[in-house]
Amino acid sequence: MATLVDTNVLVDVAVRDPVWLGWSRAALTRAAAGQPLVINPVIYAEFSVRYDDIETVDQLLPQSDFHREGLPWAAAFAAGVAFRRYRRTGGARERVLPDFMIGAHAAIRGYSILTRDPKGYRTYFPMVPLITPETHP
Repeated sequence: MATLVDTNVLVDVAVRDPVWLGWSRAALTRAAAGQPLVINPVIYAEFSVRYDDIETVDQLLPQSDFHREGLPWAAAFAAGVAFRRYRRTGGARERVLPDFMIGAHAAIRGYSILTRDPKGYRTYFPMVPLITPETHP
């Protein structure tokens, strides 16, 4: 099974986050053993906001390490449904639609998600296996 890598894990490694670097780097290494690591345009865009040129982003997220996959149309629809449910049940603006697009992509493709922020995924995509600091310390 492939693993969709959440933006927060990639940022931890790129900026050498003093709290999360160790866990994120180790989790990426473990997840990459025998299965592809996947990113989509949403993850790429969220990661890119820190950089001025595409060459830097492509160097930090090489295609040899991170398979790039488009967001399936069914995932876009599922993300919209989950986001609507979130907002109708009183969800604050702390969660944004891109979070739901990442979760739906994993759900539709049968991928796990490597993340250190599992709350929304657990609630709106409970069928998606999560690799988190709690499940994989």
